Amino acid sequence: MPQNFPIRNRILSGMSVGVLVVEAAEYSGTRITARCALEQNREVFAVPGDVTNKNSWGPNTLVKQGAKLVATWEDVWEDLPAEVNLSLTPPPPPESGDPSSASLFPDQALAPHERRILSLLKADEATHIDELVERLENEISSPKVFAALFELELTGKVRQMPEKNFVKKLRSAAVSFSVGSQLAMMGVLCRILKILRSGRRRTL
Repeated sequence: MPQNFPIRNRILSGMSVGVLVVEAAEYSGTRITARCALEQNREVFAVPGDVTNKNSWGPNTLVKQGAKLVATWEDVWEDLPAEVNLSLTPPPPPESGDPSSASLFPDQALAPHERRILSLLKADEATHIDELVERLENEISSPKVFAALFELELTGKVRQMPEKNFVKKLRSAAVSFSVGSQLAMMGVLCRILKILRSGRRRTL
């Protein structure tokens, strides 16, 4: 029944790690879900849309009010709690002494100081640049640390997170699995949004 939709929306937002709004008109029930998510200390994400499209009013307004702007799946991934990231990230493949099974892009191709920096970074825990500089102050100068991080980011070995935090990127096979997991999660969120939109249409 229509009067139960706000209760249902609150339950959905409470069960979620966050709420992703793709489309919502000005009087959409999705606004209730987003408000409930904020009250429940959940993350609110929004995909901006064409300002001439009435269904973009909701996400565009949420972005103006401070919701996280989402352009790619990575924008959602980087804000997930650490325990959720860990549950969706497959373990790294076991090290092998067999040269035939080595990575196509071995770390041995890196400069020594780049390998040293890479050894301090983790895939499941961000490290601030200041911590790296401090830990390497007796080995590598800070300008070299900055330059090495830039090179590692360009070659896809590391990824810069908000506020100058860095994480090691997983090997290609693991990344593919991770992307698949995130796409599945995005699909679930999209199905929830479809349910919310269908509920809104029934109330009109």
